[in-house]
Amino acid sequence: MNISNTPNTSSTITGFILLGFPCSREGQILLFVLFSVVYLLTLMGNGSIICAVRWDQRLHTPMYILLANFSFLEIWYVTSTVPNMLANFLSDTKVISFSGCFLQFYFFFSLGSTECFFLAIMAFDRYLAICRPLHYPTIMTRRLCTNLVVSCWVFGFLWFLIPIIIISQMSFCGSRIIDHFLCDPGPLLTLTCKKAPVVEIIFSTLSPLPLVIPFLFIMGSYALVLRAVLKVPSASGKRKAFSTCGSHLAVVSLFYGSVLVMYGSPTSEHEAGTQKIVTLFYSVVTPFLNPVIYSLRNKDMKNALQKFLEM
Repeated sequence: MNISNTPNTSSTITGFILLGFPCSREGQILLFVLFSVVYLLTLMGNGSIICAVRWDQRLHTPMYILLANFSFLEIWYVTSTVPNMLANFLSDTKVISFSGCFLQFYFFFSLGSTECFFLAIMAFDRYLAICRPLHYPTIMTRRLCTNLVVSCWVFGFLWFLIPIIIISQMSFCGSRIIDHFLCDPGPLLTLTCKKAPVVEIIFSTLSPLPLVIPFLFIMGSYALVLRAVLKVPSASGKRKAFSTCGSHLAVVSLFYGSVLVMYGSPTSEHEAGTQKIVTLFYSVVTPFLNPVIYSLRNKDMKNALQKFLEM
């Protein structure tokens, strides 16, 4: 691997070292076992939701179709980081190639953007179900649901295409150490041979938009939902309306709570350890908890999962 020690030489970095979670060899093995179990449970949990929706005819509604697609997304989202992290726990060099680093960067942030879009259309679905119940079947048709799902995937993967192409064309010199368990743009940009203010401005402008715009849409949808629920005269009707949104609100709170802590303030304000923990929460812990949240808080989903597991 050709690495320069100073940014003024023509040699550039062709690979990076992901420090991950530095600790003793025994600690690395323990972390490997822990995250292997979490990863497998995440795959099983989200996979069970997909299978339950697929095989239970009663769940062939827009709400559960969106949930199944969301679970499919979560499987790929956690897969974009955890397998490489597991390999690093057992590796002595912890090296990731230049192309591998940028592929991980692209897929991780593209899938994260897609998740934000999915959370927004799921909020839109709940808004229609509660605020427009009589028009819901004619508005949220199978065709519209399919178009929304496809749009989420397309926009999610197109959004970071230009930034990743620009950053991947830059030269990286000096230290090739990234004090993280994934290829994050903050540490990457600090390794560039020459500072590129224009690139940083483009990236800092484009990156928050898939996060902020869906978040504002979600808040607006639930503000209208709250207003509609408060007009319901009976307490049982209010509880039923809130239970319909409870699972989705819990997932939104977990995901956006951790992401906003991470990206709501300048990266320089966070210690490297804090960055890793917060990133770990929304990239690994949240996909692990989502099936639990949806299965425990949703009676139909709980029954469908029980039937599927008994097959």
